Amino acid sequence: MSIHVKNNIHWVGQRDWEVQDFHGTEYKMTRGTSYNSYLIREEKTVLIDTVDHRFSYQFLQNLEMEIALNDIDFVVINHAEEDHSGALSALMEKIPGTPIYCTEAAIDSIVGHHHHPEWNFKIVKTGDSVDIGNGKQLIFVEAPMLHWPDSMMTYLTGDAVLFSNDAFGQHYCDERLFNDEVDQNELMDQCLRYYSNILTPFSSLVTAKIKEVLSFNLPVDMIATSHGIVWRDNPTQIVHQYLEWADNYQEDRITIFYDSMSNNTRMMADAIAQGINDVDPKVAVKVFNVSKHDKNEILTNVFRSKGIFVGSSTMNNVMMPKIAGMLEEITGLRFKNKKAAAFGSYGWNGGAVDRIHARLTDAGFETAVSLKTKWRPDGKAMLECREHGRHIARQWALHDKTTDGIKPGSVAPTENTPAATPIAKPASHNKSAHPEDCQCMICTVCNWIYDPATGEPNQGVEPGTTWNEVPDYFLCPECNLGKDVFVTHSKVSEEVA
Repeated sequence: MSIHVKNNIHWVGQRDWEVQDFHGTEYKMTRGTSYNSYLIREEKTVLIDTVDHRFSYQFLQNLEMEIALNDIDFVVINHAEEDHSGALSALMEKIPGTPIYCTEAAIDSIVGHHHHPEWNFKIVKTGDSVDIGNGKQLIFVEAPMLHWPDSMMTYLTGDAVLFSNDAFGQHYCDERLFNDEVDQNELMDQCLRYYSNILTPFSSLVTAKIKEVLSFNLPVDMIATSHGIVWRDNPTQIVHQYLEWADNYQEDRITIFYDSMSNNTRMMADAIAQGINDVDPKVAVKVFNVSKHDKNEILTNVFRSKGIFVGSSTMNNVMMPKIAGMLEEITGLRFKNKKAAAFGSYGWNGGAVDRIHARLTDAGFETAVSLKTKWRPDGKAMLECREHGRHIARQWALHDKTTDGIKPGSVAPTENTPAATPIAKPASHNKSAHPEDCQCMICTVCNWIYDPATGEPNQGVEPGTTWNEVPDYFLCPECNLGKDVFVTHSKVSEEVA
């Protein structure tokens, strides 16, 4: 059940199609994973890593189909986490006394997990090597905190294969083993998800370790990771990608995430997003409800973003629990070079927004002014939210937005909102289409127009029904908001004239 990797190297790991959780339930796996173990057969036979403990029996069964276990000269453990060394206890029962090469820190981790201090540990440090015959050596490179203190990489001379441990890997399961065989979009999405959710706090160490490895001037024909695929086609592409991700990475993207009790904060998020798009249509704006969306997808988008908006209703004078949890994770991930702003609705006290602002500041974000709305936002409040989005978009723009006009279709701010740049006159507001005595009403959120001559048959509003006669339960067909967000069309036409 092995897969040939190169020359005398074979993959003897385990695929896990069903796994969904990693680090407890903190990381959701959307494409499964693999636990990569490698068997090298030169004059000496070496096993690099094992598999998750749940597959111990299957691992030994498959390994015995390849080789007599007593023929293994030594085992290399690059990392002691249980998804790497989980089957070690079962293996050592079969081959007690076999040397285990690992870092000094790994002994503490391995003994802590398996409770066998009597195992035959061989401590290695960066630059140490062991001869395995046929002119080949294994060279060890310590990589502390990528992402555990015990982590290391192992390099095989002659074949120029770097067994990179967790670095350059991804939780991605596929029947095919090599990077040139799988869906490239899926692969890179999982690489980014893995880096942003697991390795981001150690970005400075990633950069330093990569530069250290590169300084050895060792050729790299393959990178054999501990999870996911083996990089054989242009393997250094992922190395260069890591260097980019580790360098205070950001895209022209803004992520908005929130939690809401009565949809009031959701309404604010929608209006802020529209305001951002009014000013800077090129920026990617992604909006997430933390109660309904994949947490790790949100964190991946935060990693990609130049700035974030975090919103919450106020509950017992504090933020919603899921928002608090997200901010705790964001603090631990230690994102760099990013901006942030808080927003939210409240009833009698708006403490949530203040707490969010403080947590974002403590987490190292450059914070902008916050925004609060009392109770359910009416048309005026929605305009203020939209203008707030415009205001922040100008502040965070990666190119000059001080003289940009707002795109056609946007609604002018009220006299109580901050001044905006001039608004272009949209075609739908042309006076030839709507005379001065026009009785049409326009939604200030999405610009849908109610024409009394047409009515809204889908909601039982017959043609010829004036706005005063439209039932109070009426909802805008485009954005599903109520009558209070509508104003007379003639008033808007005058404002944009």
